[in-house]
Amino acid sequence: MNLQQRINAFVKLGDFLGQFTNEVVQLENNVEHNRVFLDGFKHQIKLAEEHNGWFTKENILFALKGWANLLTENNLKTWLTPYKMADVSPKKVAVIMAGNIPLVGFHDFLSVLICGHDVIVKQSSNDKHLLPYLAKYLEHIEPGFKGKINFTEEKLESFDAVIATGSNNTARYFEYYFKNKPSIIRKNRNSAAILHGNESGEDLKNLSEDIFRYYGLGCRNVSKLFVPKGYNFDAFFEAMYHWHPIIDKLKYANNYDYNKAVYLMSEFDMLENGFLMIKEDENFTSPIATVFYEYYDSLENLKTTLNNKKDQIQCVVSNGFIETEIPFGKTQKPELWDYADNIDSVEFLLSI
Repeated sequence: MNLQQRINAFVKLGDFLGQFTNEVVQLENNVEHNRVFLDGFKHQIKLAEEHNGWFTKENILFALKGWANLLTENNLKTWLTPYKMADVSPKKVAVIMAGNIPLVGFHDFLSVLICGHDVIVKQSSNDKHLLPYLAKYLEHIEPGFKGKINFTEEKLESFDAVIATGSNNTARYFEYYFKNKPSIIRKNRNSAAILHGNESGEDLKNLSEDIFRYYGLGCRNVSKLFVPKGYNFDAFFEAMYHWHPIIDKLKYANNYDYNKAVYLMSEFDMLENGFLMIKEDENFTSPIATVFYEYYDSLENLKTTLNNKKDQIQCVVSNGFIETEIPFGKTQKPELWDYADNIDSVEFLLSI
């Protein structure tokens, strides 16, 4: 199985996923093996939603739509063209996945297979229904993948390299346990938005997507705002308001009520609008239903601050602040070449 065959298989997978981008499945006659897999995947989506209260159908379909848009021949070739893919010696790569948002580990899964390696997947119990089914579809449309994809719930054994994603605590365990293997170990990261005070209503409305999508559980979600001294939050709250139905989701509402009670009992100063709280805090990791903010006195000093804390930051959202910034509303729509923690996983996989 050569690179083009692998690309072709993932393009077909993208076509399959493209049917699941709306509430009503859009059946496409030109998608291969629909009769075998379509209804089964609808069932897996239902199981994922029932198993994990954070995985609403809306958020699952949003994730599927993102991958359907990315898995095109043009995108895959644009992503892979800079690399020398020809002389890869296949290895067994273990991938330990997080489970905070639907299919959060898919990029690692894709990267290992597209590079020609075998993948051993250890999933989070929070996100265990979608990927195994998609792997079966992949094997069905490209038999060359059979035997190259394995899922396990047991202790990892007989692997050559590892990509592991977890909390700061689990990362310390990973670093010790995998110290003799080539590895990428990812820790907690969060994303921040830089506001200048002259943002349009559309900018701030787009920012609400970066804050609320997936209930703020992703490392690319904005959990921290940097604002100039004297910033007026009225326009910010106005732009957030269209997300107010989120408070009708029980798990989100419970977190909102709990964190609000903690802040009130602790007599912390905070602002809130009935479904979102903002609190002045130097930390980057904010609780669910809360966004931290911090004032800055100059943009140059802020750049220094962010550079000093770059190991805590996944994305910086702004308009005209730094070269690597993400536009408002785009954090949950990364490209294939937007690597987590800015670590080039394909370069890593080609070097092992």
